[in-house]
Amino acid sequence: MSTLISEIPMVENLEDKITLKGNALESEAIYIMREVAAQFEKPVLLFSGGKDSITLVRLAQKAFYPAKIPFPLMHIDTGHNFPETIEFRDKLVEELGVELIVRQVQDSIDQGKVIEETGKYASRNSLQTTTLLDAIEEFKFDACIGGARRDEEKARAKERIFSVRDDFGQWDEKNQRPELFDMLNGKIEMGQNVRVFPISNWTELDVWSYIQQEQIEIPSIYFAHRRKTFLRDGLIWSAEDGVVFRAEDELVEERTVRFRTVGDMSCTAAVESEANTIEKVVSEIRVSKISERGARIDDKRSEAAMEKRKQQGYF
Repeated sequence: MSTLISEIPMVENLEDKITLKGNALESEAIYIMREVAAQFEKPVLLFSGGKDSITLVRLAQKAFYPAKIPFPLMHIDTGHNFPETIEFRDKLVEELGVELIVRQVQDSIDQGKVIEETGKYASRNSLQTTTLLDAIEEFKFDACIGGARRDEEKARAKERIFSVRDDFGQWDEKNQRPELFDMLNGKIEMGQNVRVFPISNWTELDVWSYIQQEQIEIPSIYFAHRRKTFLRDGLIWSAEDGVVFRAEDELVEERTVRFRTVGDMSCTAAVESEANTIEKVVSEIRVSKISERGARIDDKRSEAAMEKRKQQGYF
């Protein structure tokens, strides 16, 4: 999609190739951020406290420096987030002096708009959609900047950088605009809004390499640490939070683990790892043959789980 990526010159050294690609990806993302500010009246950056949204914040800083980021951050809080993530979120917002909007999935449950799941695989992750759409309507946001990448899940590969949603917040993959030569069309009809994906052309390794290059602070949960865990369906689950359902025969053991993604605790598994620095994480990701979404149980509910959620208005 990006003409910038295709213009990377040929080099022999791997580190030089990574740097050149990273610079092109950064330039593209900064261009997209500035287009959002120029074309939309009320944008917002969707912030989860995870590595992708943290990367978006750094890109937004660079895009508008020396001014502050010109739009708020919004977190749709499931109430089942890892404590390390929430602690980091609040610290970052205070340091940057940006506005943070938080809307709670619990409120949607209390209002009877969604029904909390129960049982072994219960999760609040899919319930975020209603809370998000209500927040977009409440604040009249016309563009929501998110950290989705094409390598995360196959439904993501159908996205445009400017992904138009109808007045019900729904996504129609057959009704998306062509994006030729990096020309981004932000024109929308009354009631529509756009999801914007500045790091759409990035991979998980690109994000980690950028975090390493920029020396960006991230939540400690991304690094290897000792944690009480249990096994289910071949995945490692946290046993420390009181959120994740655990059967009596699922034994708790201490393991050295880290999390590659930090979604809702009830659907996000850990991986065994000794990577306790960014350098070691980058090296680990470089040789990994498993997608980070492999540790997200909500994506495994059906072959089209993510696509169906997107069609309903999910991020």
